[in-house]
Amino acid sequence: MFVAPDPHLTRPDLQGTFGMVASTHWLATASALSVLERGGNAADAAVSAGFVLHVVEPHLNGPGGDMTALIASPADPVPRVLMGQGCAPAAATIAHCRAEGLDRVPGTGALAAAVPLAVDAWLLLLAEHGTWELPEVLDHAIGYARDGHPVLARVAAQIASLEETFARAWPTSGALWMPDGRAPQPGELIRNPEYARVLQDLAEHAVGPTREARIEAARRRWREGPVARAIAAFQEVPHRHSDGAEHRGVMTAADLAGAVARLEPAATATFRGRTIAKTGPWGQGPALLIALRILDGFADEELDPSTEAGAHRILEALKLALADRDTHFGDGQDVPLAQMLSEEYIASRRALITERACAGFRPGRPGGRTGTVPPLLTAEQLATAGGRLPDAATGEPTVRVGEEVRGDTCHLDVVDARGMMISATPSGGWLQSSPAVPGIGFCLGTRLQMTWLDESSPTALRPGARPRTTLTPTLVLEHGQPVMALGSPGGDQQDQWQLLFLLRVLVGGYTPQQAIDAPALHTTAMPGSFWPRTWTPAGAVVEERLGEQVIAGLRERGHEVTVSGPWSLGRLSCVTRDPATGVLGAAANPRGAQGYAAGR
Repeated sequence: MFVAPDPHLTRPDLQGTFGMVASTHWLATASALSVLERGGNAADAAVSAGFVLHVVEPHLNGPGGDMTALIASPADPVPRVLMGQGCAPAAATIAHCRAEGLDRVPGTGALAAAVPLAVDAWLLLLAEHGTWELPEVLDHAIGYARDGHPVLARVAAQIASLEETFARAWPTSGALWMPDGRAPQPGELIRNPEYARVLQDLAEHAVGPTREARIEAARRRWREGPVARAIAAFQEVPHRHSDGAEHRGVMTAADLAGAVARLEPAATATFRGRTIAKTGPWGQGPALLIALRILDGFADEELDPSTEAGAHRILEALKLALADRDTHFGDGQDVPLAQMLSEEYIASRRALITERACAGFRPGRPGGRTGTVPPLLTAEQLATAGGRLPDAATGEPTVRVGEEVRGDTCHLDVVDARGMMISATPSGGWLQSSPAVPGIGFCLGTRLQMTWLDESSPTALRPGARPRTTLTPTLVLEHGQPVMALGSPGGDQQDQWQLLFLLRVLVGGYTPQQAIDAPALHTTAMPGSFWPRTWTPAGAVVEERLGEQVIAGLRERGHEVTVSGPWSLGRLSCVTRDPATGVLGAAANPRGAQGYAAGR
């Protein structure tokens, strides 16, 4: 057990037996719970909430983006990954980007767009595991898009920060998000009638002799119908990207027609007797497994994130795991994950952790493979070299001293009375990603910025290959039964914040809400997955609530510490189930006053 946490929780740990939902927006949580109340199962509820998130958190995700999820149930306890990460279009090549004068994939604009797969993935989840018809599931999202919803302060602020970009460079986005020529005010009703019509069209084309056939018809309509034609046509319109130049996109109707979500086996590892399930190494998920396996060799009292020594060990383990991620993970590669999770390899990595912070980048050699080390460039070096630093239109989280994280991802967890458990992390297609496509109410995502313009890299830009996504939901199983679903927005920080949660719950004896409320930290000592992809050797970011003594101790050990606001890091949520009693639980993040859990 760790030192007792602060007994004053921001909200209670919810418990019940009927169903539980936790997400990054209260309207998504309420929508999912209403589906459960009307007889839907966890899959029906998750899909309904997923489409609501497209509408109410457009700065964090959209239909033009991606999603990954994990699903398991007592009846089907083998965890599976719902793979909704789109791949690079056929014409998205290193040669093309080089010909455009680029040395890395931009952070905004259509050249950075993977083929959108979020919508197809949600529909696949409904077809494979749901019970409801598509029109019923889409009803909440259609209503919020058509009739309006009170806009979040953060959405309003994001639009306001982009007024000049929208006015001068992305007029289609200005027409969509500033229809009156101004950014909306917090709480003002905003509408997206174009996206409402897209969803209504999908519902109307869900026809066929069986429920599965009807959903499949809607999937074909999405991939081949008016939405796909509009996206393909808009690729011909040059627009400003994050490098400051104008480029056209390269996505075609054929790319969109061939983009199909699928279910895949999960990658798993054991920690303190529990099985942790993640995506395969085409995503960053197994980095959490590596970090957990490294830390599994320490005693319980050595793993408390709220102590100087515990925080130090965690940061050092994360650096090692992320170095392996950046050097070895990738799609379509023969990734030696089994070797990276082997006892011998993990022991060799654990032995590298000393009492001092390492300022180097130390990938291992699993199976004797050296891999390809990515470019290691600090923000100062990039600026000196004349590189362009992020502007208001860039993507995933950044942290500045005293400021909060800007997250560009959502998360959703659902468990129903039968024990079906889903953890989903939708993202991409943010309103700040690229110009809105006329007539459909959303823009394309920018996930290809996670690829390198280097043929030797395991995450090189390759037609048909998935970028190494940061979307990384988690399932925990005990004795073969799912007991917890969790996740967080946060880009490179997603697995880092989840690691703190798992240590506090599985080792430290915290309740889920106590673990979510506890002070957070993460390392920045790895190349960022988001443009301009810089790193901070020995970098660590901590919430100031960690305490002056712990922060001073970390600095004495050699960590380059950035102190963030007291409630600024992490947006975790989770649901739980006790297989012995059937009691369900849920907890959600208080940071940003936006995430909510509900259930009964």
